[in-house]
Amino acid sequence: MANRTITLNDGTEMPVLGFGTCQFGGPETMIKPLQVAFESGYRHFDTAYTYKNEKVLGKAIAGWIERKLVERKDLFITTKLPMYGAHPERVEKFFNSSLNNLGLDYVDLYLIHFPVPVKCMEKEDTYLEEKGVFLTEETNYIEVWKILEKMVDAGKIKNIGLSNFNINQITKVLKEARIKPANLQIEVHPYFQNNELIEFCKKNGISVVAYAPLGSPELCIIFRIASVPLRNIPCIMDDDIIITLSKKYSKTPAQIILRFTMQRGLAAIPKSKNACHIKENIDIFDFQLDENDMSILASLDKGNEGRVCKLDFKGILEHPEYPFN
Repeated sequence: MANRTITLNDGTEMPVLGFGTCQFGGPETMIKPLQVAFESGYRHFDTAYTYKNEKVLGKAIAGWIERKLVERKDLFITTKLPMYGAHPERVEKFFNSSLNNLGLDYVDLYLIHFPVPVKCMEKEDTYLEEKGVFLTEETNYIEVWKILEKMVDAGKIKNIGLSNFNINQITKVLKEARIKPANLQIEVHPYFQNNELIEFCKKNGISVVAYAPLGSPELCIIFRIASVPLRNIPCIMDDDIIITLSKKYSKTPAQIILRFTMQRGLAAIPKSKNACHIKENIDIFDFQLDENDMSILASLDKGNEGRVCKLDFKGILEHPEYPFN
């Protein structure tokens, strides 16, 4: 059976399955799912400044701790530095805003959300664009990383990592880092298995968290601009092979996919508003896929054609540090 935690490079134990909160709609729509997730056993919660729901998560955490349902040390909380905060002069401002939103003294993991920095509309704390084109800045994520290292030293962050960075970009960080990245969060699912990048991380002692682990085809609509034709990506849950394995193991297609992810040595942060699905997604520790079935699922990889979340907005796509070329 897969372990319930992954050990980060400083010895920290991170729950292998977390609750993702990206694109929940209005923050109020997350209140009930968060409670269901907590009651179902989730202790790893993933958010980001950009998601605009840190305050909802923070309020939930405060309630759980106040009612003595959990201690802070038993929770693993991840949040992320937004693209418009990824500038040496803005890092602390946005981190402190996240910490205040969450009502915490520290976060367990803090990630640079994306390697392309964009200009910030200071008054609104959001990105700056003109006529649908993002106004980007020169990349300076090494200096950003050095600031995050100081915040680890200060005890405000337990572990620091990256999200959506490619091998070349991670290599640059590794060469300059005093504190090695503890984690990389990237899109991973059976149709986009990201094998080369995952293997690189394993060789360098960097844990991997899979976002969109169930495929999230709806992210095409969220992250791709209207002027770019949407690709027709089939729903992974409807894949004949996964349905067959679902019947074989008496598990849901989602449970088969998440179990496949666990057995690859990865963590995952599925999201759902559906109470039944939330409970099912964490119920994956009582069975194991055999080697043959793991190989069959590995054969479903479509390479880059299977990628859902490309974040190919105008301005960002043309930046020299756009990571998905």
